[in-house]
Amino acid sequence: MSYLDFYGLQTEPFSNAPNERFYYNSAQHARALTRIMYVAETMKGLAVVIGDVGTGKTTLARKVLDSLPSETYESALLVILHAEISQEWLLRRIAQQLGIENPATEKLQIIGQLYRKLLHLHEMGKKAVVLIDEAQMLNTRELMEEFRGLLNLEVTAHKLITFIFFGLPEMEDTLSLDQPLLQRVAMKIRLSTLTDEATKAYVVHRMNVAGNRETIFTDGALKLIYSYSDGFPRKINILCDNALFQGFLMRQRVIDETIVKEMASDLGYDARKEAHAGIPSLDIPADWTPSGVQAEDVVPAEMLEQAQKNSPVPQIPLGLALRLPETHTGRTVTSDDLDLKLEEFFEETFKES
Repeated sequence: MSYLDFYGLQTEPFSNAPNERFYYNSAQHARALTRIMYVAETMKGLAVVIGDVGTGKTTLARKVLDSLPSETYESALLVILHAEISQEWLLRRIAQQLGIENPATEKLQIIGQLYRKLLHLHEMGKKAVVLIDEAQMLNTRELMEEFRGLLNLEVTAHKLITFIFFGLPEMEDTLSLDQPLLQRVAMKIRLSTLTDEATKAYVVHRMNVAGNRETIFTDGALKLIYSYSDGFPRKINILCDNALFQGFLMRQRVIDETIVKEMASDLGYDARKEAHAGIPSLDIPADWTPSGVQAEDVVPAEMLEQAQKNSPVPQIPLGLALRLPETHTGRTVTSDDLDLKLEEFFEETFKES
């Protein structure tokens, strides 16, 4: 038995993998979607969606892609995975996304292929829209210049392609690398975190989509989820997933405040909140050191090494935060310890299955 069976769910409700089925149309996401669709419909050229990590940019990008009908749009989503890309690679990928089967290897030839393809789409009455996720990775002036060049491909009073950038706040610095491109931004949209009420609605929505028809999270638990997650959808997902798994282990049908607090503690969410609450916020330059002290002398290397040796907290690369028995406190936990405890856990938990 898994926690899906225990809570009568058909699928995982809080996976962080983008899934259009679980898209939650909050007030800010609804406004963002409407504005993006307007930019695409009117072929404004360039729109930018900015948000911190975990605010739902990728989910929104996939929702936009699904909302552009294939009869009217030739649309594609390009995810930038790293910053070390060339101008030719970028142009070839855009060409492939727009249906050019064998893009050339030389830049000018690729641009020629793109221009002919875009003209053909225009004559068919279709609009070319390319969504770029993780656009802050495109952090060179040369790459920004390529987008400006593509935006110059147009017919009378009509642009032939529109780009929608989705990225972290530093994307604004990336755009600033090419001022003429920055001036071409037709719309800028900022995503923030969810409110208290939106967080509650978000959790209920995802549970309903997953097949839940009962009240699993208490009102008090939902309030704590908002408090610990700060309204970040990704942190909400992680905390709720851990809470459901813990509730299943405890054979508890309702997720209450106690479980949420316990999982938030394991994930370190409450520790960070307490630290922020107890320490005044000061703006200190990153390279500041006390007068007359060298940077390398602030924390001696041997002190760091000794602290790491004495640390009772193991670094465990697990997706779920597992609470370890108190007997492990004060010494390093080895892989053999974990294997033994996991074996005991599974024997004890599933021996009746």
